[in-house]
Amino acid sequence: MRLIQSTFVFAALIAVNCFSTQVQAQERNEVLKIYNWADYIDEDLLTEFPVWYKEQTGENVKIVFQVFDMNEVMYTKIAMGQEDFDLACPTQAVMQRMLHNDLLLPIDQNFGNTPNYMNNMSPFIIDRLDDFNAKGKNAAEYAIPYMWGVSGILYNTEKVNKSEMQSWGCFWDQKNKGKMLMKDSYWDAYATAAVWGYRNEIAAGKRSVYSVTNDHSQADINLVEKELKTLKPNLAGWEADFGKEMMTKGEIWFCYAWNGDAVWAIEEAAEVGVNLDFAVPSEGSNVWFDCWVIPKYAKNTKAANYFLNYICRPDIALRNMDVSGYCSAVASTEILEAVTDSTLEETYNLSYFFGPGNDSLRVNPVQYPDKSVVDRCAIINDYLDKNDEVLEMWSRAKGDNLFGGMTFMIIAVIVLLAGWIILRQAQKAKSKKRRSGRRK
Repeated sequence: MRLIQSTFVFAALIAVNCFSTQVQAQERNEVLKIYNWADYIDEDLLTEFPVWYKEQTGENVKIVFQVFDMNEVMYTKIAMGQEDFDLACPTQAVMQRMLHNDLLLPIDQNFGNTPNYMNNMSPFIIDRLDDFNAKGKNAAEYAIPYMWGVSGILYNTEKVNKSEMQSWGCFWDQKNKGKMLMKDSYWDAYATAAVWGYRNEIAAGKRSVYSVTNDHSQADINLVEKELKTLKPNLAGWEADFGKEMMTKGEIWFCYAWNGDAVWAIEEAAEVGVNLDFAVPSEGSNVWFDCWVIPKYAKNTKAANYFLNYICRPDIALRNMDVSGYCSAVASTEILEAVTDSTLEETYNLSYFFGPGNDSLRVNPVQYPDKSVVDRCAIINDYLDKNDEVLEMWSRAKGDNLFGGMTFMIIAVIVLLAGWIILRQAQKAKSKKRRSGRRK
């Protein structure tokens, strides 16, 4: 789940000029510009895809690849900088914001004689896209799901009881003070506090997990702020990506985690004799997915569409799963065979993901949660017009100057992008003048 608020936004912005240097030597329609999270794709594919693309179309393409570590950086470059990325990989909520603001192009699934591998997507994931339709647009026509998962609690089995980790209440329990970490992500923290704060209403059927995580009335925001302020003194800290390491070293008893990270942490901790496990609390949690989109200012949509088709191939999806540690949205028989482990004793119901008849599978339940777990999870939408209010609340709850800092950051981003746009236009003008001179 790539929603962390990074402090290294400026490095990513300054790096933007590398694109123009790389692309100058080739025609733009022979370049595919991809914008993705770090360590989220098998980078060998970036050299293998052009060969496959040539075989399918007879055309050449060179991939220019750049990474981002913050949704807002990616969004700002495209929305305000009009950067011509051909592909980007936002989280589901930011995809919704992009669709809402007319920043996406529709995906073309006409591949001629090439098989349409997009048909390998799990209906479970495709159906979730309906939650993100905007302005009469069907999100399924603008996004291809990539990786997905659920959020929960990663815990040290020798420090806490398994039963205690079945509830978000462990974060608010005074006896665990100083022994836990919460994600430094307002998306995750808001959802967790909302589910815990409305736990009685959810249990009584008066509210759903979906409603409490996606309804942002002033009463909801106030309740979440109250819960987060109560939680804060209990925490050892707000963490970005170091929680797994601290858990592996036994320094922390438990932390908020995404299941893909939990899979890696459990394996790594076992190698040094630390026993970790993962639980999705009974009150409910969130299910999420990241997806590929073609931004509005893309120049090579043909290669972009073919690349999306390419990464939906089961063999390619498996390679990306191995690199990222997360589950692909692809639900083919090849994926099922690869993740099935006959040595496991317990079975799990994955009929929701792999289809009817797959209700008793031997798989890693951390990686692929049982249907009963997924049924108590909800997907998070974008805050849209409530975004500023949520950010202000988040700043107050943490007791820092987050909102003011983010306001400064946004202004700085705008200034940097404005300067970059002016510079780029000046470079284009000079280039045009030089070309004109050669024509003369």
